[in-house]
Amino acid sequence: MNEPLLTRRQFTVTAGLALGALAVGDGCAAGQSREVREGRISARPRAESTTSLRSGPLGLSAGGRDGVLFVPDLPPARSIPLLVFLHGATQNGAGMLRRIGAAAEAAGAAVLAPDSRATTWDAIRGNFGDDVVFLNHALEYVFARLNVDPARLAIGGFSDGASYGLSLGLANGDLFPKVMACSPGFITQAPAHGHPRVFCSHGTSDQILPIDQCSRVIVPRLTQMGYDVTYREFEGRHELPPAIATEALNWLAA
Repeated sequence: MNEPLLTRRQFTVTAGLALGALAVGDGCAAGQSREVREGRISARPRAESTTSLRSGPLGLSAGGRDGVLFVPDLPPARSIPLLVFLHGATQNGAGMLRRIGAAAEAAGAAVLAPDSRATTWDAIRGNFGDDVVFLNHALEYVFARLNVDPARLAIGGFSDGASYGLSLGLANGDLFPKVMACSPGFITQAPAHGHPRVFCSHGTSDQILPIDQCSRVIVPRLTQMGYDVTYREFEGRHELPPAIATEALNWLAA
């Protein structure tokens, strides 16, 4: 990749562009398939799956960065909501699960919280690539062993994970009918598929991704494009308050 990496401050400045902040190009992703470069996920829920997974590490990566799964205690025959929730920069899935685990358990929703392949998600710094491949692999693994309700399947995240989850959600709206973005910064440009509903939240005093340059730009643009957006502003900084997590998980499970 010949272009310099954008810093978080530069992302904040360019976040006003929101939709199309980054274009999907060749760069480091030249060896990936077109589907991967466009953020496309091929995994799909299986009608014959029964809930045979338990909460714990995924065990899908030998490189140290893997991810975790939370499965609520429900009858095996019952289909359940699933949230794919992506962490912020320098974080991991286990940390994200600690933030939303209680809300997920109360809502009766499963959570897949994978780790990015590097310190943050690939398209945040360039193009869709290895993170899409790993996420697809993780979803195939979960879909084969968990009775997921396709109508209550969402992707989202916090901070960098919110930007990435929102970008992938719009690119895969034919898989994810719901998208959950908590303090996003921008949307990576990719062909849209489907028309998912969106839940977005942002702190009015966010010191990392200022609300005026981020969600207050993103949400109106999504609304203008015909997306159904539930938007919550809260008094706070760059954070995910328990009350917002609870509302978001209840929104998913409804």
